[in-house]
Amino acid sequence: MNDVAVIGSGINSLVAAAELALAGQQVCLIEQSDRLGGFIHSGERTLPGFIHDSFSSWHPLFVSGGAYAVLGSELHKRGLEYCDTDGAVTASVAADPVTGEHRVALAHRDPAETAKTFKHPADQQAYLTMLDDLGRHAGTVFGAFGAELRSPKELARLGFGAVRTGKVKANEAFLRDAVMSGRNYLRSRFDGWETDQLWSPWLLHAGLGPDQATGGVMLPVMAMSMHTFGLPVVKGGAARFVAAFESLLRDNGVRIMLGTEVREILSVSGSVTGVRTSEGIVQADTVLANVSPQALYTRLLPDAPAHLADAARRYQNGRGAMQVHLALDKPVRWLDPRLNEVPLVHISNGSDSTGIACAQAEAGLLPAEPTIVVGQQCVLDPFRAPEGKATLWLQLQEVPFEPVGDAAGELSVAGGWSEKLKQAYLHRVLGRLEQFAPGTQATVLASDIIAPTDLAAINPNAVGGDPYGGSAELFQNLLWRPFPQAAGHHTTVKGLWHIGASTHPGPGLSGGSGHLVAQRLTTRKSNPFKRNQR
Repeated sequence: MNDVAVIGSGINSLVAAAELALAGQQVCLIEQSDRLGGFIHSGERTLPGFIHDSFSSWHPLFVSGGAYAVLGSELHKRGLEYCDTDGAVTASVAADPVTGEHRVALAHRDPAETAKTFKHPADQQAYLTMLDDLGRHAGTVFGAFGAELRSPKELARLGFGAVRTGKVKANEAFLRDAVMSGRNYLRSRFDGWETDQLWSPWLLHAGLGPDQATGGVMLPVMAMSMHTFGLPVVKGGAARFVAAFESLLRDNGVRIMLGTEVREILSVSGSVTGVRTSEGIVQADTVLANVSPQALYTRLLPDAPAHLADAARRYQNGRGAMQVHLALDKPVRWLDPRLNEVPLVHISNGSDSTGIACAQAEAGLLPAEPTIVVGQQCVLDPFRAPEGKATLWLQLQEVPFEPVGDAAGELSVAGGWSEKLKQAYLHRVLGRLEQFAPGTQATVLASDIIAPTDLAAINPNAVGGDPYGGSAELFQNLLWRPFPQAAGHHTTVKGLWHIGASTHPGPGLSGGSGHLVAQRLTTRKSNPFKRNQR
């Protein structure tokens, strides 16, 4: 008999399994794939000697989170190393919409150095004020990411009890800003274009667009995270992160079942008893399900209440994403040489071009001018490619799962994401990159394209090719993630917990939901595995 069975092996599962095992629990980790890690993986996807992070790559949310505080030392003992920068951390480049001249917004680790580059003196001070405002409310903001927001006790601890007592005025301006879209938040604070161009594209990494609510808190959170923690990548590739976790799990007696499909979550009299898998029954008093809401309530729980199954079917996934890996004969040489040493560059003029591309993708169209995330991991970790050569990690977060047309009117989508369409869209992407780094296309030795349909095939949690576990718009985020009828991590089945990107605090590599649930289970005064865990 296991104390805990964990379904899936993404970041939240790895964190929860490790924390529970360190607390002395008998844990079984069950993974459908033949490897651990979910969207954490790396390998020679193009040519021998070129190491690419297949999906996710950057770890500022992990190293700044509670899971790392608990597990970091154990992982480093088992070989985890990070590469980071103390200088320029991220940038965005675009053509000026009026003059056509290239303009670059650049963020350094030092906020003051970043602000000095802004044209308007008022914007320089406004930028530092933005970070100071977040700092004053950091306990509430970051505390909310690690709290069960449906708990009145937790809300009071975070300071939201003021809402009930009528003492909300002091925090009203901050709360108002927090629920604004990123575009409106920036318009309310800045006169120039720099902050918009620099940080609006980062909202895509939170599963948002520049015109969606809560950008007003996520945008400064992104900025503060990178100013404080940089953009660390795993030395030698993301697979070494997973290897460190696997070593930690095995050292602490975790049973790992790879290539095993969970087909049903079992319960008796409303309490979980284990799971039925393709390899037989795994008994457990507690089950953590890192699955999509659709899978949990319409497949794994055949007797789920009808209102939950119906709500799960109506759960809305976000835009699809595409990942492109390139092996280059030499590193990218940008027209602005400062970008040669920046780990991650967005090609976007901010909320305008990114907002248009988001709207086109959500309408089922291939964006005419997509936002391009250009990851230059070799800037931080040069041994990911043979000497003198480089890898390039391109991410496109505004693509439809089932394209119905092309916003530019150039590409046929009749066959869906065929190899022909993949190559044609890559040609568009590289053409956009060439505007700012001419000659790059000629240095491409090999490419590997992962379309939204490929993401969904690789990871069943990426429903509709959405790697963020569902739209993170306000109506299904925070208090309402994944949906009001099942908000929070505990479920209607005693001992069954829902974790993963589709649960609070949402997408990203923080391991937040796995850490939150593990902490709740391991801090109970009595044995949490033999009682009602709600």
